[in-house]
Amino acid sequence: MNMMGKLKETQKKVEETKIRLNSVFIDEKSLDGKLKITLSANRTIKSIAISDDLLQDKEELEDYLVVTLNKAIEKATKINETELAAAAKEGLPNIPGLDMFK
Repeated sequence: MNMMGKLKETQKKVEETKIRLNSVFIDEKSLDGKLKITLSANRTIKSIAISDDLLQDKEELEDYLVVTLNKAIEKATKINETELAAAAKEGLPNIPGLDMFK
C-alpha cells in the first residue's frame, strides 16, 4: 500500500476510534458519594446525580462540581489520547524522530 493509502487508512481508524469512544463511559464520584458524574471518553457529559444534601448549599455544590468534573475529564482525556494515539500509530510507518503519538 502506498503512503497516501496508509494515511487514509490511518485517518479512517482514528475516526472509527472517535466514534467508539462515544460509548466508553467514565464514572466519577465525590469522595462521600454526594455527586456522581458520567461522561464519555470523548468528554461529553452523560449524566450528573446530585445528593439532596448538596442542593442546600450553592457554594458547596459548585466546589463538588468543579473537583469531580475535573477528575472525570482528566480520566476521559487519558483514555481518549491513548486510544487515538494507538489508532494513529498503528497505520503510520516507524519514522525515527517522529514521536508525536507517544
